Amino acid sequence: MGNSGSSLQTCLNNVCNNRTNCVSYPSNPLYQIAWVKPYNLDIEVTPVAVIRPTTAQDISAIVKCAVANDVKVQAKSGGHSYGNFGLGGKDGAISIDMTHFQDFSVDTKTWQATVGAGTLLGDLNTRLHDNGKRAVAHGSCPGVGIGGHATIGGLGAMSRMWGSLLDHVVEVEVVTADGSIKRASSTENQDLFWAIKGAGANFGVVTQFVLRTHPEPGSVVQFLYTVSFGKQADMASTFTAWQNIVFDMNLDRRFGTEFIMEPLGCIITGTFYGSQAEFNATGIQGRFPKGGKFSFTINDWLASTIKHAENEALHISSVAIPFYSKSLGFRQQDAIPPSKVQDILSWIDTVNKGTLLWFVVFDAEGGAINDVPMNATAYAQRDKVMFYQSYAIGLPLSQTTRDFLTNFHNKVIDTLPASDQDEGGVGTYAGYVDPALSNAQQAYWGDNLPRLEQVKQTYDANDVFSNPQGVRPAQTTTSSSNSSSTTDTPPSPSATSSAVRASKSSLDRLYLGILLVCFFHVLL
Repeated sequence: MGNSGSSLQTCLNNVCNNRTNCVSYPSNPLYQIAWVKPYNLDIEVTPVAVIRPTTAQDISAIVKCAVANDVKVQAKSGGHSYGNFGLGGKDGAISIDMTHFQDFSVDTKTWQATVGAGTLLGDLNTRLHDNGKRAVAHGSCPGVGIGGHATIGGLGAMSRMWGSLLDHVVEVEVVTADGSIKRASSTENQDLFWAIKGAGANFGVVTQFVLRTHPEPGSVVQFLYTVSFGKQADMASTFTAWQNIVFDMNLDRRFGTEFIMEPLGCIITGTFYGSQAEFNATGIQGRFPKGGKFSFTINDWLASTIKHAENEALHISSVAIPFYSKSLGFRQQDAIPPSKVQDILSWIDTVNKGTLLWFVVFDAEGGAINDVPMNATAYAQRDKVMFYQSYAIGLPLSQTTRDFLTNFHNKVIDTLPASDQDEGGVGTYAGYVDPALSNAQQAYWGDNLPRLEQVKQTYDANDVFSNPQGVRPAQTTTSSSNSSSTTDTPPSPSATSSAVRASKSSLDRLYLGILLVCFFHVLL
């Protein structure tokens, strides 16, 4: 513990009540490495304290300490925010590390699971499997924490079939800005529950989730479709063929897929929740362009989640490195025309990227996610059928690399209808947080933003749960939004759990990059 006599430190020390490894402050020489642990090393953040509570009552007391000392609060579950928002996103916040919130149980009558907010997705899969062979939809990275994932969206290969992870949330326990410990559901504190399902970090600290679950699928077909090209422009027809599959409104919902552009070509992932015979009957494989190579594996549910992580190199996703990233959502009317695909890929061939470690990932959405009305939860991307995310790693991260991804992003935006060619026009997933956005709140929450601001005013009028791009209380929307767009945080998001997806040759280069990062950490 720190030994400062400041009011805040005294208050937090009292919460910890002499427990070891409970709270730390910037005066600790190991503070950044052992406590702060930023995900994106390109964004420097120093919380005023990092604290590891064990109960909701602890968190209630921490929030009261923060309010009494006029300090902001953010919770960190897995700690994979591209902008280090779980650390506050900028200096001076209290970061609540949820690592001790690991409670888990399954009601075998309702098959609802009660899950602590510090649970990582890999552990969630194992625990559900061991308690009745149950499953929920979520992303691929095993190191991501449910606390942020289930309150921002939670997208993954099975989301077209089952919806997002937040669509599985039926109840939460949450600590609000006045220190109250509340239950929120469709029948209790409904407006708070609505806001948590899509913008949770702005409204409190969720300590526990109740999730509806599904029986595990009996078998899962997974494949990689790899193609090598001499130039990026050569893959234009392959991308267009894949995009045509994704934008097919009748595409079997059991199928999820990604298209990953990388320096030596592209790789397409496919996941089908059913048997090989059922997959063959869909005809999906025959719609892929000729010239590539399919590599199939048949797994059970639990093995398929591990395979996802292996295919996408996500077991290393918790390694802190400097990243830059951009993203965008696509509605049914926003498919990129073939001529524009050709133009963009030809441009990639000519531009200086500043790094060999870059990836552009397009992933299929839609299906069950689109079934839910846009205003049913705070999550505002219900109309999207595809997202793209670009990632680049730099040692150090150069302006050349940032310009490459920013210009790529602008070229993609230029393919949209003129009325949507601004950062809030079409929008993107708040889980792919982009600190460079100038109109972030509108881009993340769209038409749901006014209601979110009203709920924020009700439950957190003083913006205790704050980050640079968070929802602001209704009465301070204009000034807060302006200030959030001019934050001194460097405009550079990070490579997420999905950041590193590639073929075998790409993985070799990626691992080399990680080794270089680790080497530099040793030197430092």
